[in-house]
Amino acid sequence: MTRIFHNGETIRIKTAVAPSPQEKFAAEELCAYLERMTSTAVEQCDESYEGPVIAIGGVCGEYGVPVPEGDDAFTLKTVGESLCITGGKRGVIYGMYELLERLGCRFFTATCEKVPFVEELTIGDLDETQRPDFIYREHAYYEHRQYSRFALKSRLNGANHPIKDEWGGHIRYSWFVHSFQNIISPEEYGESHPEYFAMDENGERVLTRDKNQLCLSNPEILPIAIEAVRRNLLEHPEAEIISISQNDWRLDCQCPECRRINEADGASSGTLIRFVNAIAEALEREFPHVTFDTLAYQYTRSAPTVRPRHNVAVRLCSIECCFAHPFEDCCRDSNTTFVRDLRDWHKTGAQLYIWDYVTCFNYYPTPHPNWRSLQPNMRLFRENGVKGIFEQGCCAQRGSTDLNELRAYVLTKLMWNADADVDKLVEEFTDYYYGAAGKYIREYINLVCDTAVKEGDHTGFNDKPLHKYLEKEHLTQYDGLFIKAIDAVSEDTIRRYRVEKARLSIRYMRFYRDFFENGEADRRELHDLFDEWESFGLGRMEEDADRTTTRKALLRGKPIGINLYWHWTFEGPEIL
Repeated sequence: MTRIFHNGETIRIKTAVAPSPQEKFAAEELCAYLERMTSTAVEQCDESYEGPVIAIGGVCGEYGVPVPEGDDAFTLKTVGESLCITGGKRGVIYGMYELLERLGCRFFTATCEKVPFVEELTIGDLDETQRPDFIYREHAYYEHRQYSRFALKSRLNGANHPIKDEWGGHIRYSWFVHSFQNIISPEEYGESHPEYFAMDENGERVLTRDKNQLCLSNPEILPIAIEAVRRNLLEHPEAEIISISQNDWRLDCQCPECRRINEADGASSGTLIRFVNAIAEALEREFPHVTFDTLAYQYTRSAPTVRPRHNVAVRLCSIECCFAHPFEDCCRDSNTTFVRDLRDWHKTGAQLYIWDYVTCFNYYPTPHPNWRSLQPNMRLFRENGVKGIFEQGCCAQRGSTDLNELRAYVLTKLMWNADADVDKLVEEFTDYYYGAAGKYIREYINLVCDTAVKEGDHTGFNDKPLHKYLEKEHLTQYDGLFIKAIDAVSEDTIRRYRVEKARLSIRYMRFYRDFFENGEADRRELHDLFDEWESFGLGRMEEDADRTTTRKALLRGKPIGINLYWHWTFEGPEIL
C-alpha cells in the first residue's frame, strides 16, 4: 500500500519545472481536491524534490514510467512510496480524475459531486494503463454541453463539449451533420442547375429547402463540392473532422445513373461513398489531419461493396430501431437489419462511428425503458470495431425529467469502458443524488423496464406515449414509488426537489394519456402542468419546439409543437 496522506502530513505533487498546460492543470486540480478532502495544505514541487510525491506528467520518466501512446490514454503506477500519473494531452488529466475516484470522489453532475473528508489516504500497488473503448465520445445532455469542466471530468471529448486546449481540448467537427445544404444549395443552384439535385420517383428534381438531396452521380457537382469543403476547412483550420452528409430528408435519387451505380454497388450508399471518397482523395494532401465524415442513415444505412477510403469515416445511425431491447435481442426487423448493417460496415474496414438515440424526442419526459439496452448496445458497437459514439439524448437547454442526469452518467462511463459495472454505477449515483429515496428510484427504473417487457412493448425514438407500459394502471404503480421516495427525503430539501422533478414525468404522462383519449387538453391540468414544469426552470418538452409552442399546439388539438410547422427545423435551436 502507498500512503498518500495521514493525519496532517504534507502531500506533495511533483511536476517538471516547465510542465505542459495540461500537466499544470492536472497538478492544480489534484491539489485542490486533495486539500478539500483532507482540509490540509497540499504543496507542489519540481524535479529537485526527492521525497515521496504524486508525480504528474513528463516528470514520471524519472521513475521509469513512460507516457502511454494516445491523447486519451493514461498510466497510474506506484513506484516505491510515490505514485506516478502520466498520459496524453487529455489522458494525464483523466488519470488525475481516475485517482480521485479511486480515493472516493464521484462526479455525478455539474452541481453534485461526492468529495469525502478523510483522515488518511492510501492506495494499493498500481501498474495500470487505460485507454478508452471509443476514441470519440459525445452525447447531447445539457450539463456536459454547458459545463465544459464537467465534460472533462466525464472524459467526453466530442464536438458538443468545448473543452479548452489547456484542459486537453476536444475533437472538433466542421458542419457536424446534414451538410449537403451547405455544399450545394437550391437557393444558389436550383434555378440554373436543377440537375444537381436528386430526382424523386416521379422524375422531378426536388429543390425545396431542407427537403432536397444531391444527385451524386452528376460529375459537375464534384468540383463544386471539393471547393466548398476546401473553403470551409481553410476557414476552420482547427477542424479534425468535416461532415459531408445527406440532408435530413428521405430522398434517394432516382435518376437512371444514380440507380445504376447503387444497384452495381449493392446499396443506395454506393453513390454517397464514391462521392465522399473522391472529395477525401482530392483534399488529403492539403489536409492530411482531417477525416471526411458521412452518414449511414435511413436510405444510405446499408453498406455498399465499394470501400470507404482510409480518411473517410461513416456514422451509422440507429434511428429506426427499438430501444426497449438490446439491438441483438430484439425480434423487430428494424433491429435485426441494423445489426446486419453494423457488421457489414465493419467488414468494409470503414472508420465506423455510431449515432445512437437514447430518449423520446417528441415527448422528452416520457419514461424511456432503455436502461437495460445501454450496455449491451455499447458492447455490440465495440465488438464491431466502432471508433466513436454520439448518444443523442435530451437536448433541452435546461434539462428534463426522465432521470437524465443518471442516464448521462451511465453513458459517459460506458463510452470509456463498455464493461463498466452498471448496477454499481446506478446504485452509487441514486444513493447519493437522491439520498434515502435512491432505492425507490431504482425500483422505479426496474418496474418501468419489467413492465415494458411484460407488455411486449417496442419503443422508437419518436413514439407517441401510447405504449402499454404507460397505461394508467402502470402510471399509478410508478407514482406510488415516487410517493415513497418523496416521503423518504421529506426533510432533505435538495433531494426532495430532485425527486419531485423526476416525478413530473408521471404527471406529464397522465396528461398526455388523457389528451390522446379525449382528443383535447384539460384546460386546468394543462395550466397546472406547465406551471409546475416552469417552476423547476425547465424549457423544452420536445426536441424541436419551445414549450410555448407545445402549449399552443395542445390548445389547437395537436400533441406537439412541430405539428404546427411544415418542417421540424422551423424554430431552430432552443435559445435561453
